[in-house]
Amino acid sequence: MKVRLFKPSVGKEELESIQDSFKSAWLGLGPKVTEFEQRWSQYIGSKESVGVNSCTAALHLALAAYRFPEGKKVLVPALTFASTAMAVLYNRLIPVFVDVDETTLGISLEDLDRKCDKDCVAVMPVHFGGHPVPMDELVAWAKSRGLKVIEDCAHTAGGKYKGKSLGTWGDIGCYSFEEKKCMTTGDGGMISFDDPELLNPLRHVRWIGINKDTWVRYEQSEMGSSDTNGWYYEISDIGYKYNMNDLMASIGLVQLQKLDAMNRRRERIIGQYLNAIKDLDYIHPAIPYHLQDSSYWAFIVRVQDRERFIAHMQARGVSTGVHYMPLPMQPLFMKFAGATPVAESIWKQLVTLPLFPDLTAEEIEHVKESIRSYDGE
Repeated sequence: MKVRLFKPSVGKEELESIQDSFKSAWLGLGPKVTEFEQRWSQYIGSKESVGVNSCTAALHLALAAYRFPEGKKVLVPALTFASTAMAVLYNRLIPVFVDVDETTLGISLEDLDRKCDKDCVAVMPVHFGGHPVPMDELVAWAKSRGLKVIEDCAHTAGGKYKGKSLGTWGDIGCYSFEEKKCMTTGDGGMISFDDPELLNPLRHVRWIGINKDTWVRYEQSEMGSSDTNGWYYEISDIGYKYNMNDLMASIGLVQLQKLDAMNRRRERIIGQYLNAIKDLDYIHPAIPYHLQDSSYWAFIVRVQDRERFIAHMQARGVSTGVHYMPLPMQPLFMKFAGATPVAESIWKQLVTLPLFPDLTAEEIEHVKESIRSYDGE
């Protein structure tokens, strides 16, 4: 039996929603994007949201919104996907790599205190694997130092911390709808925030800086405006081709309706995995999975002899992954490296196992049996 690591849960409802866009012959930035933005905002409890083509774009624009002076510093966790730190470089800022908490693998509040200096302007916590950073503590710490908080929610969609949606604790929340995440639009992302004056300009920036996108101009013409200059637009700032399109949003509108059910399904699967490994000495959960109001994107374990364990699982047809090598170990980021001993030690033990809503009972049992058949020596 072959078991995939990740697989999007999509079906006829998504196809039917895409078909609506085909019928309207509006595939680019249009009404479906606007509807998805509004429904996403309602779902997480934010005032505004802007759809973009990736979480990488969301992080880039979120930092850009503040127009931080070139050369200022942004605090980011050492253990994360490249986009978190890339967004800092895109804005001509300096990433300061912070160690991770040994238990949760999220950004270490203690190391934040050590690494923060007068040149730091923002902190970008990542909810690693979908496990919440203690945002009440982090936000209070950041406010006391005048730092902006940009939540990297690439690993979470629909999760909560102390009853409040992840992504709404900080100043701006950035989400990923990439193929293998909690929900998908094929690729895509979202920026959410409560201050329209700050966020609305990003609607122009995501569309090459043009102050009236094609859909707005079309709507104005359909309303019977007699203005023959309705085509006119202005570009007053640098922009990027980062917009979400209606095909993506068509999928997203359906996926959003399924999101809670998909997250509950992941909780049940993780519960079965945790029960299967609870009496094993050679394998342990990588993070303290809390299976309530959660949105765990991945099931990650800690194993001492990782390469041997991976080979064992592969021999049984079970796909595995490693998330992630610490960014300061990558050539691009080495010059920004500081002391991050926990991340540099723990990452060598991490293995990601199959997790997606459509895993069958037979596949789950096969993964569990494959884990338990490993001798651990």
